[in-house]
Amino acid sequence: MRSPGNRILLRGAALVAVAGFALAGCTNEGGGGTDGSNEATSDSTVDTSQQVRDADVGEGEGCTIDDYGVEAIELEGAKVGFSQSEPDSASFRAAETQSIRDAAAEVGAELIVTNANNELPKQINDIQDMLNQGIDILVVAPVNSDGLDPALQAAQDQGVPVVTIDRKVTNESCSDYLAFLGSDFVEQGERAADALADITDGEANVAILLGPSGNNVTDGRANGFKERVAAEYPDITIVAEQTANASRSEGQEVTAQLLQSNPEIDAIYAFNDEEGLGAMTAITEAGMVPGEDVVIVSIDGTRNAVEAIVAGTYNAVIESNPRFGPLVFETLQRFYDGEAIPEDIIIEDGEYTQENAEEQLGRAF
Repeated sequence: MRSPGNRILLRGAALVAVAGFALAGCTNEGGGGTDGSNEATSDSTVDTSQQVRDADVGEGEGCTIDDYGVEAIELEGAKVGFSQSEPDSASFRAAETQSIRDAAAEVGAELIVTNANNELPKQINDIQDMLNQGIDILVVAPVNSDGLDPALQAAQDQGVPVVTIDRKVTNESCSDYLAFLGSDFVEQGERAADALADITDGEANVAILLGPSGNNVTDGRANGFKERVAAEYPDITIVAEQTANASRSEGQEVTAQLLQSNPEIDAIYAFNDEEGLGAMTAITEAGMVPGEDVVIVSIDGTRNAVEAIVAGTYNAVIESNPRFGPLVFETLQRFYDGEAIPEDIIIEDGEYTQENAEEQLGRAF
């Protein structure tokens, strides 16, 4: 942690900066992002693409087109359905959807996009509607890890391969779906614990803001963090944990309550940047300086959070890159070419710190 003297010197500037962020984004909500705009501004000199951690990651030898039992088609001219889980008002979802749109256009595929608005029954109905429209391929960002069985069965009955992104379903790969493309969420939680320990010199009283229940992202990020703290950082105490549903307004409300009931809290670990930015506002309203009096670490990589790191009112963000489009269509091409596709295709995620945030701002979304 910085010395008290440094805290006093930075207090005025930090309060001004966080007030600006609060005014800029106070109405934004969403499951994986922070920016109130759907347009991502990026520096063309910074590589924003996803990188696969290990092309062979996954169980067994993978799934071939013969194993899956569908016919090969050309991606050019194919009709592809994309079922988005949450509103594109969240910059994570906006960037994810735009990436799918761009990649589909690049290969010449026709794309149909639906949005479940975070409602599982709607997602099931959306998928059935797209199947009725004759889609050849289904890409799904699941609302929950469980519960998509009717939609996946309908796709299987029509011989439509399914690729899931961002959240993994609990169904059987190479039968109910082809593959999962996404991050290692346990590792993200572990890296967040390491980042927080580095910032606080391994000594902190932490409140955890959890994500929505019912999906492997929330579970992985929470368990990875807590298990790493228990194993490596005996002087970091988790004093409270409560869900904030990936929402900025709930992140603010929950943090305010936790700070009042647990005044010893000097660090926040948030499921995503939305929650973290809400926490940043609550800390300010409690008369403290975010990034100084209370450390904030979250997961995502949205532009508002990375800008807050640059401003000194936020401490670190573990990246979760939403730009799945190129990897989705590359995976599908490999599948139709006869290659075996692993169950899990895991991407490498970066990290934003006070040392690199300004330089890497163009990678944020």
